[in-house]
Amino acid sequence: MINLLPEIFLQAKPILEHIENHHHKAYFVGGCVRDYLLKRPIGDIDIATSASPVFVQEIFPKVIPVGIEHGTVIVRHNNDSFEVTTFRIDGDYSDKRHPDSVQFIDSIDKDLERRDFTINALAMDLNGNIIDLFEGINDIKERIIRTVGNGYERFTEDPLRIIRAIRFSSQLGFTIDSITFQEMKDVSSEIETLAIERVANEFTKLFAGKDVNRALTYVKNLQIERYLPVFCDYPHMLSALSASIRPLQSFAEVIALFHLVNPDIEVIQWIKEWKCSNRTKQEALRLVKAYSYFKKHGLDRWLVYQLTPAFYEGFIRISENLLHTTVSLKEMKAIEQQLSIRSKEELIINGYDLMGMFPEKKRGRWLQEHLNCIEFKVVCGELSNNKKEIKEWIKWNPPGID
Repeated sequence: MINLLPEIFLQAKPILEHIENHHHKAYFVGGCVRDYLLKRPIGDIDIATSASPVFVQEIFPKVIPVGIEHGTVIVRHNNDSFEVTTFRIDGDYSDKRHPDSVQFIDSIDKDLERRDFTINALAMDLNGNIIDLFEGINDIKERIIRTVGNGYERFTEDPLRIIRAIRFSSQLGFTIDSITFQEMKDVSSEIETLAIERVANEFTKLFAGKDVNRALTYVKNLQIERYLPVFCDYPHMLSALSASIRPLQSFAEVIALFHLVNPDIEVIQWIKEWKCSNRTKQEALRLVKAYSYFKKHGLDRWLVYQLTPAFYEGFIRISENLLHTTVSLKEMKAIEQQLSIRSKEELIINGYDLMGMFPEKKRGRWLQEHLNCIEFKVVCGELSNNKKEIKEWIKWNPPGID
């Protein structure tokens, strides 16, 4: 019964009720049903309905038409967002991503038939009754990933499904069905046609899965790296990884790890060829810099200061994969508490103070170099962040001649 379902389903219940009160069918569908059966944390709630997207807009006060041409809208309810999609049949996939056309239908059966894997082709009604037309529940019990219908067609429609299958094996710890695997192999060259941003999104989730090593075995067996930027030029890169890597939580961590294993491939090359954001670039560079410092100097105040709290756990994951170290988050936070400043902006002295002390010197590289030196000493506890003490130190350690 519905009262036994997780709270997140109850939050969406009024949407299904409202649709059904207007004489249409509505179901929870896809990953949320799968994860409910697996007793995993449930992310987004997706809803499928016989109501057209125009009708959904009419009966709800707050609707965002994000993909209305494909039958999808976002319904806002109690400050939450729920994706509602009309039952549909897809046309051809000439762009290998979206159907060229969709036909709205009033039955859930054909809608489930168009989905990628049996474990995702599940629907659940308001009372918790599950529609399972393709033995998805049995595949969940057997921990198998299998396509709905003809796998060759599913993967040809959108080759990203090949990587999605491997990603699910990583996240769920499932085995890919042997026939499905062969069909993935038959279509694998089509991966080259995909937008690399989509691949990066799947790879991020793949590397974050608890069974990432199982997934990487599939990647190697399919030789997917032949169709991916950077990897295609360095075919043995995956083999250079440890036989048992620990999950990583961002694509920046993935890039940092591969750069540190293969230093000849600069971080910037990864960023450029995988079309990553500046944020990903900055995170990857910071992790690489911190790891390189750690190898030389170990864990100290300067390392923790340079990383900032947002990157502590990423640094720990990188270090565990490369050095099998036992650096803990507790240790890093303890050192953080010892820091007298958390950023350069908190330094009590600035460039104007230095120029005031040495009015005869012209602006130049010496300013930044001296400030950097002071920053380092304050962070490491060799100087207090006290203007009088710092100025006294400067008197005995004046800037050199440019």
